[in-house]
Amino acid sequence: MKANVHGHDETRTRTGIKILLTSLSAMVAETSTFPIDLTKTRLQLHGESQPLSFPTRRPTNSFRVAAGIVRDQGVSGLYKGLSPAIIRHLFYTPIRIVGYENLRNLVSADGSLSLSAKALVGGISGAIAQFVASPADLVKVRMQSDGRLINKGLQPRYKGPFDAFNKIVAMEGLGGLWKGVLPNVQRAFLVNMGELACYDHAKRFVINNQLSDDNIYAHTLASIMSGLSATMLSCPADVVKTRMMNQAASKEGNVMYKSSYDCLVKTVKIEGLTALWKGFFPTWARLGPWQFFFWVSYEKFRQISGLSSF
Repeated sequence: MKANVHGHDETRTRTGIKILLTSLSAMVAETSTFPIDLTKTRLQLHGESQPLSFPTRRPTNSFRVAAGIVRDQGVSGLYKGLSPAIIRHLFYTPIRIVGYENLRNLVSADGSLSLSAKALVGGISGAIAQFVASPADLVKVRMQSDGRLINKGLQPRYKGPFDAFNKIVAMEGLGGLWKGVLPNVQRAFLVNMGELACYDHAKRFVINNQLSDDNIYAHTLASIMSGLSATMLSCPADVVKTRMMNQAASKEGNVMYKSSYDCLVKTVKIEGLTALWKGFFPTWARLGPWQFFFWVSYEKFRQISGLSSF
């Protein structure tokens, strides 16, 4: 009986350590790559509701968007919305990473699942995590998009993350914090289906085929593959998610998009099918480095803490 209690306590301790390590690793990765995420969000919102023939609709790219932010707001403008992004990852990353590992080990003690099974486990873990973290994600998107108001000489909607939380609840109700939660969860399912399953599978493939030992080289190769697959799968849902979460109801209660499907249809109809992959390269440019910073630091933290490899 004592042995079972001791084993249970040890498992809870290991889980607590993993939660702490995932949070630390996510903070490192998020801070390092946040300017790319901000550029991606602004790029996805560019041309919103303007048809291709609109006379003032100028084509743009990631470099123009980033240069415009620095020109108008300074370098600090590239970190607009970092606080809610960090808060989001304190919930989102531990739930999806630790949840995936626990589910994987529950199904198979040695982790030898098929790629499709890992994809399903990754998707479920990501969807649950994103639902919990959706309010912080909403605030991050709103604060990132506020920079466009500053560029026009207007006052930003929110002074900070807590001001944003309070104003959203006051004007849109508590449910307003979960606006866009469906495309958010859909995107998280796709991202984690690609990211977690691909990283796990690619790392084991590299090690089992003796292409590299379980070290930074294997972690880097696996993170590159996971970032690419996650971007390909998630970009359309990410565009819809960003636009759904950015819209705030007018005083009359009107909104541009009635649902995720309505947003999808209007985006394709007005801007073309390729608009669903708008921000693909900054998304990949962010996910690649994010994966690298996160997985390399997380695997290293686990090694220092005496835990086995992911």
